[in-house]
Formats: sequence, structure tokens, C-alpha cells
Amino acid sequence: MACIIFTDLDGTLLNGETYAYQAALPTLAKLTEQDIPVVPVTSKTRQEVAQLRQDVGLRDPFVVENGSAIYIPIDQVRFALPPGDDIDGYRVLQLGCNYVTARAGLKAIAQDLGRPLKGFGDWSVDQVVQLTGLSPQEAKQAKAREFTEPFMTPKNVPADQLREAVEAMGFRVVIGDRFSHLIGAGAGKGRAVHQLVQLYQISNSEAPTITTIGLGNSPNDLDMLDNVDYPIVLPGVHGPHPQLADRGWPVAPAAAPEGWAQAVEAALVKVIPPR
Repeated sequence: MACIIFTDLDGTLLNGETYAYQAALPTLAKLTEQDIPVVPVTSKTRQEVAQLRQDVGLRDPFVVENGSAIYIPIDQVRFALPPGDDIDGYRVLQLGCNYVTARAGLKAIAQDLGRPLKGFGDWSVDQVVQLTGLSPQEAKQAKAREFTEPFMTPKNVPADQLREAVEAMGFRVVIGDRFSHLIGAGAGKGRAVHQLVQLYQISNSEAPTITTIGLGNSPNDLDMLDNVDYPIVLPGVHGPHPQLADRGWPVAPAAAPEGWAQAVEAALVKVIPPR
């Protein structure tokens, strides 16, 4: 194995509107055949990703809640398991804080800013359905948070001021258009990528250096894309996100999932020259 693919999910592997992934299945099957891991790196919870892995047939480790934890399936692991706790058949490598700490942090930051900050923990399943368009079952899985708190991005607080208040409390924040994510100081998609590459590399000590491909579609993915060898941007209906468009990174020829498959196939030719 000389290559690992790290991928965001919504709008990247899954269509941003319909969540369709069928067009990516032939490419995913080819990657399995070539022994190339496909690692989801997402802001979603463990429950959400576990469901999706089942649906799509993914079998490799995955990174949840914006790089707060890595879940390694114990029965299909391809490297020596690092120390950590086991839960539901996964070895867990926790990088961020726990959920109780994130909730307390959000309250303290709101107090510091002098304005209310509302997060997933403040809303019922029905309210999350209304705010996100998720189904009740999906909203329940999205609320099953273990490490981070998504909250409504405050309209009248400049991003720098919000970031400053968050960091003063010892947290990090991923600021989004509608929702931002409060995460622990040790968390981050880039850090999770490095940890996993290291684990794979140790077990492949005879193999050449592992090449990494990363695919994402939003500013939330910058931390991952900045930390891979081949970053690829997935466009939305109106083209690539402005914050990702001006970095000189290749843009997939179409939106997800078709664009994901085409971009991965093209990148593999560069990374693994045909024999």
C-alpha cells in the first residue's frame, strides 16, 4: 500500500443535495482491490459515519467531529493497534476534548462575548430537523455527539473576535456559514491525518513513503487539504467554494459523487503509474 485517500463526506463523496453515492461505488471497489484505504474525515458523529460505512461498504478507519477522534475497526486493522479505549468494535484514539467540556466551553464563551450561543445540545431532535433538513433518524445521530458542539454562527460577531474568545478559553473553532464547531485544542483534521499516516507507515516500514490524496468541498476541509500530498476540491452546483478556489488546487470535473470518482481515478494515475 503506497497511497491513502482521505475524504470529506457531504458534498464530496456524497452529493451535497441528495446524498447519493452510487456513482462512486465502482471506484471504491477498485480501491479495495488495490488495497488503498479510503478514510472519511468529517464533522459527522460516530453514529452517522458507522451507518454510512455500512451503506457504502467502507472498511477503513475514520475520523469524526472535525478531527476529534479516530475510530479504527479492530477486526480489519492493517497496522498494530495503538493504545486506547475500545467501543463497539473500534479502537478509539481521542485527540479532542469530551462533549461535556465542549458544552461548558460554549457557555463560557457566550458569557465572554456577552451574547447567547445556541448549539445542538440546546435543541430537540425536531428543532435539529428544522434547522438542518435532516430526517428525524439522521438528526438523532447528528445529536449523538461525543467530542464537539456545533453551534449557530453568531451574525454580529466578526470571525476574528469569535476565534479570539474561543482560543482564550483553550478551544479551537471551525467557523462555517451557518454552523460553527467548537472543538478541543488537540483536535483537528490535519492532526488526525498525520496520526493515521504514521500508523500505516510504521506497519509498512519496507514500503516506500505513503502518498496521501485528500478530497473536500468547504472551508471546513482546509485543515485536511493543507496536510495531504494531493489536495482536490469538489465543486458545488455553482463551482468550487470561494475559499478553496484560489489555492491552485485541482478542482474535480463535476460535483459529487461523479466528480469524486473521476478525480480519484485521475489522481491515482499520477500517484501509482501503470505497470
